[in-house]
Amino acid sequence: MSHANNCILREPCKLANSETCNRRCPSYITLHGYDGRGGRIGAAGVPSEYRMLTVKNSPARAEQERAYKIIDAYVSTFGRQFEDNADEPVKSLYLYSEAPGTGKTTTAAAVLNEYLIAHYIGSLKRNRQALERPVYFLDVNAWQTDFNAFNRPRVPEEVAAPAGERYYRAQRIAMSVPFLVADDIGVRDATDAFRADLHAIINGRVTAGLPTVFTSNVPLTELDRVFDPRLYDRIRDLCVTILFEGTSKRGMR
Repeated sequence: MSHANNCILREPCKLANSETCNRRCPSYITLHGYDGRGGRIGAAGVPSEYRMLTVKNSPARAEQERAYKIIDAYVSTFGRQFEDNADEPVKSLYLYSEAPGTGKTTTAAAVLNEYLIAHYIGSLKRNRQALERPVYFLDVNAWQTDFNAFNRPRVPEEVAAPAGERYYRAQRIAMSVPFLVADDIGVRDATDAFRADLHAIINGRVTAGLPTVFTSNVPLTELDRVFDPRLYDRIRDLCVTILFEGTSKRGMR
């Protein structure tokens, strides 16, 4: 197997499949780490099954052809963001379907990887150091699990302390990272404190003009019930909603 198959840069890289395409490649190490599980992709927190996805090879593309026409146009703007005179902001996306398993998370991860690739290549072209963490994947369900772990009564300290540390670390990163995926934000059963923390992330990003890809089974028009009407208005003004059609494809690919 070619080593290019292990690298997220295999499509744009002119040296892919050449003699210099190996695990000692500086770009491979920068993005994947020495062991293939670190680097910028590891720092992004992308689940392992999504780390090699791009919009081109996404398994959701075939079933969501209409959505991917918009996605293709969206990611085509990323390269322009890293030109010296770039002044066109990247919009946020709201990937929605009523049914789970329609490819929203897969697509969001692919878009995140596309942004990471564009950031890295753009940094090289401008002779600049790529950011250590230009992108981040926030699994809101996992984040809420950590919240519950250190807020339930009688939780052992050895469980609560690491959960609290992970929780606040993820919050700090999510508020300031240049490009964020917030996966499954339609939290229905959550405490006011947890909703307030998620609200703070979203509000901070909107205020700073930082792009976010949201995935949700809740229509954007109902986010005012999940959060509040003011935040819903801010997200709506800066988001492009993309509908994912059909029923769950989990276990069928």
